[in-house]
Amino acid sequence: MPIQISNNLSAKKQLHEEGIATIDNRLALQQDIRPLRILILNLMPLKEQTELQFLRLLGDSPLQLDVDFCHMTSHASKHIDNSYLEKNYRIFEEIKDAYYDGLIITGAPVETIDFTAVDYWSELTQYFEWAKSHVFSTLCFCWGAQAGLYYYYGVEKKTLPQKLFGIYEYGLTVRNHPLLRGFDDRYFIPQSRHTSIDDSRIYFTPALEVLSRSDENGINITGTWDHRRFFVLGHFEYDRYTLETEYKRDKAKGLPIDLPKHYYPQNDDGKTPRFNWCSYAHLFYHNWLNLVYQETPYHLETLTPLTK
Repeated sequence: MPIQISNNLSAKKQLHEEGIATIDNRLALQQDIRPLRILILNLMPLKEQTELQFLRLLGDSPLQLDVDFCHMTSHASKHIDNSYLEKNYRIFEEIKDAYYDGLIITGAPVETIDFTAVDYWSELTQYFEWAKSHVFSTLCFCWGAQAGLYYYYGVEKKTLPQKLFGIYEYGLTVRNHPLLRGFDDRYFIPQSRHTSIDDSRIYFTPALEVLSRSDENGINITGTWDHRRFFVLGHFEYDRYTLETEYKRDKAKGLPIDLPKHYYPQNDDGKTPRFNWCSYAHLFYHNWLNLVYQETPYHLETLTPLTK
């Protein structure tokens, strides 16, 4: 949240240069405050686990949030009863006339399928198109990020020679960006994917700014200069044991699966996994909500639509 200070305080200029928001006394007295409206489009198969992971991080904010969940009607969920979805989730027809401060689109285990061959691709593009005029800031993760980059900017995905699986380090490429304020020069994030993106296309897309990358695995976070869209290749929301559950599940089924990299101490899967991305995950969501809170319009119906 912005800090209220005297308009003539000498620190104000330096704070603004570092990307720290301030608000003067006069504006603070006139400011309207309301809950932020957040919509989560949950594409993950284990929906209840994903709900908990995202809400744990969003709920750490001092801001009041109104959170809705949506699911795809064009895809039959195998791991949850329809009655649960009907009771706790909304569908596109129910939210298409609503406005939200933030939209989160999760990853999905469909990355090896061509985008347009995914059974709910047509329905997903409705959300992408709707978000242009009904959402202030959209945050896409993993396959959701790849899908968003493809839909909005024509960025193709590419198959990796082997699955990127484990905890990986990335470095910041922009100083004092509000989304990554407080991050160290490097941070850690879980990865579990068979595909990546065409980094060169990102660099030649003027609307996009690269916020972090690594020499080993390329771009991790990119977003638009106006903060209306962010794309994260990875899963800040994963808890300590998410990768372990996936690893032991596939191992028990006899499927080809390598030990998650940089995850177990001494690469011993009998030891407790590292959780060295926890603080970055909390900080990331704190920053995103703070950014949205400062920049979203009070009356969402006055939101300026995006043209592309």
